[in-house]
Amino acid sequence: MVLWSIVDLMVHPVAKFISIFLSSLILCIAMLWGFSLSPSYANRLDPAPTIMAAGDIACAPASAYFNGGKGQEGHCQMQATANLIIKNKPTAVLALGDNQYERGELANYRASYDKSWGKFKAITKPVPGNHEYYGDEAAGYYDYFGALAGDRQKGYYSFNLGNWHLIALNSNCKAVGGCGVGSAQEKWLKDDLKANPKTCTLAYWHHPRFSSGVHGSNSEYEGFWQALYAAKADVVLTAHDHGYERFAPQGMGGKADPKAGVREFVVGSGGKNLYALKTLQAHSEIRSDKTFGVLKLVLNPQSYSWDYLTIGNGDFQDQGTTPCH
Repeated sequence: MVLWSIVDLMVHPVAKFISIFLSSLILCIAMLWGFSLSPSYANRLDPAPTIMAAGDIACAPASAYFNGGKGQEGHCQMQATANLIIKNKPTAVLALGDNQYERGELANYRASYDKSWGKFKAITKPVPGNHEYYGDEAAGYYDYFGALAGDRQKGYYSFNLGNWHLIALNSNCKAVGGCGVGSAQEKWLKDDLKANPKTCTLAYWHHPRFSSGVHGSNSEYEGFWQALYAAKADVVLTAHDHGYERFAPQGMGGKADPKAGVREFVVGSGGKNLYALKTLQAHSEIRSDKTFGVLKLVLNPQSYSWDYLTIGNGDFQDQGTTPCH
C-alpha cells in the first residue's frame, strides 16, 4: 500500500497533493463545526455562572459585638461569611437586603459592610431590605452601590447570566408604590418576564413569601409569586428571617407543585445574628436556625445546583440539583 502510494504520487504528484490537501481541509472544518455546535463542548469552554447569596449581613459598627469587624460568636459574623465567598470565587454576589444594620446609612456601610462584603462590590447585585430604609430612606444604600442597585426611585432591575435571567425586586412595597397586582413594580415584572429569552429564571427580594421563622410567611408578595409562577420561573431567593430554609416547589396559595412550582430559599444567615424558628410552614424541606452561611448556586444551562456553605464545623449541609422548567 505504501509502495503503491509512492508510485501513484510519482505519476500524478500535483493532483494527488491537491486531493490530500482538500480532504484534510474538509475534515478539519467538519470537526470544528461539530465542536461549535456541541453543547457539551461549549459547556467545557464556558463554565456555568456561579452566584452566592445571603442577606441580613453586616452589624452596626457601634454594636457591642462588632469587635473591629471580626465579631463575636453568634454575632457580627459578616467577615466569616465573606471568607466563604472568597474561597468560591463566584461570578456574581446577591446581597438579599438588610445588608447593613441597624440603619443602612452610608457611614455605616463604609464602616462595616465595606470591610467585609464590600470586597465583592464590583460583582454584587443587591436588593434593599427594611433596614436600608431606616434613617435616610435608603439614600445610603443607593449612594454606596450606585448604578449596581438600579434606579434609586425603584430598586428593581434585571440582568442575564449564562442561560439564566435574574430579577431583583424591591419588597419595601410602600417605598415604591406597592408590590401587589396592578402596582407599577408588578406590571414591570410581568413585562420583564414576557420579554425574557432565557430558559431559566431566578428572582430575589428581601422579605420571604414563605418562611418558618419569626416573621413568617407574607401574602403581600403573592403578586410577585403569581407572575413568576405563570412565567414558569424556577427559583426565588429571600432573607429577613435570620436563618436558612429551603422549600419544595410551590404554585399559587402555597400549594405544592413539584412539576411547575417555584422553589424558594430563605437565606438570612449572612452574619448579623440568628433567629429561632417559630411555626413550621407547609412544604418546608429543610431548615436551620443555628448556622451562619451563604447559598451557592451553579446556574447550569438547563438546571441549577445548590450548596449551602456554613462557617464553623459545617455539621449542617444542604445540596441538590433540579432541572429548569
